[in-house]
Amino acid sequence: MYARRRHRYFALMGTCIALFVLAWAVVRLWSVPAAVAMCVVAMVIPPVAAMVANRRGPDDRWWDDPSGDPQSDEWWDELDGKRPRS
Repeated sequence: MYARRRHRYFALMGTCIALFVLAWAVVRLWSVPAAVAMCVVAMVIPPVAAMVANRRGPDDRWWDDPSGDPQSDEWWDELDGKRPRS
């Protein structure tokens, strides 16, 4: 799952860069308003890409990962009714 999110992120960011480059290298020669519109679309892509990259799927059980603090992990395991970790 992680690789799929990473690929989507890089595809979105590549599209963003391509829009900026095409807007000011090619499209501006024919239409400045179209180039500006392409840049506005490109500005929206990075926040969307960040949301896509950080989205958790239904199989990502990040809340079950140990925190690294043994005392805290034991406390949470006790609350959840789990056996203590060894």
